[in-house]
Amino acid sequence: MMIFKIFRASEWAELRKSGETAGAPIDVADGYVHFSTAEQAQETADKHFAGQDDLFLLGVETDPLGNDIKWEVSRGDALFPHLYRHLKLSDVAWAQPLPLVNGKHEFPAGLL
Repeated sequence: MMIFKIFRASEWAELRKSGETAGAPIDVADGYVHFSTAEQAQETADKHFAGQDDLFLLGVETDPLGNDIKWEVSRGDALFPHLYRHLKLSDVAWAQPLPLVNGKHEFPAGLL
């Protein structure tokens, strides 16, 4: 299953440079890397990245993450994927810009 991480351009650049990351500041504070499913991604963008430009959407397959990925209850009692280790560049299947168009993030066609 593909899960998704929204990173600011600087966070994505740092992951590409160092090869791994503990995540964004909220990830570091919480002790795991927050992800969303395709169904949750738009709400995550709206809630945590409203009005922010210069973002990237990363796609990560869950199978190679093994037991390091945990599905835990979060917003709205929904299960969200949380990664309990650093995110490695090799975990990222793809990444692409997540543009802000007319005040709303435009996700890749067919994702949502």
